[in-house]
Amino acid sequence: MPQPEKSLGNNLPIIRIPGDGRCLFRAVVYGACLRSGEPSPSLSRQRELADELRAKVVDEFIKRRADTEWFLEGDFETYTIQMRKPHIWGGEPELLMSSHVLQMPITVVMQDKNSSNLKVIAEYGEEYGKDNPIGVIYDGYGHYDALLKSSLS
Repeated sequence: MPQPEKSLGNNLPIIRIPGDGRCLFRAVVYGACLRSGEPSPSLSRQRELADELRAKVVDEFIKRRADTEWFLEGDFETYTIQMRKPHIWGGEPELLMSSHVLQMPITVVMQDKNSSNLKVIAEYGEEYGKDNPIGVIYDGYGHYDALLKSSLS
């Protein structure tokens, strides 16, 4: 969960992810591939993996309904139906479920407006370890990119 201002400097390599409604899922699967020692996925492979992750994330919401229903916006059934659509943006709930599906930690960073440094704004899946988390950067306006390597541990 959110941590006190942990500055990471501003020199972490960022991989730009297409803004097609799948950016969160694309960024997470990109990081998961790197973390697992796989090559960087092509754009078409990113899309395929992102759509697979999205489906598994929705299934995870349904599996954990008793624990997740309260923090999703609106009606649970409607939310899960909508989230299956590839153009619907993901956010914090999907990051949490992604960490469970992948059984990997995910760290979200954001650029500090005052210093331009990156700071950790959220961590998910710490029960899967804290070393070498998947790193994603949030722009503050609904878009996620991937961090090339994780200096987040």
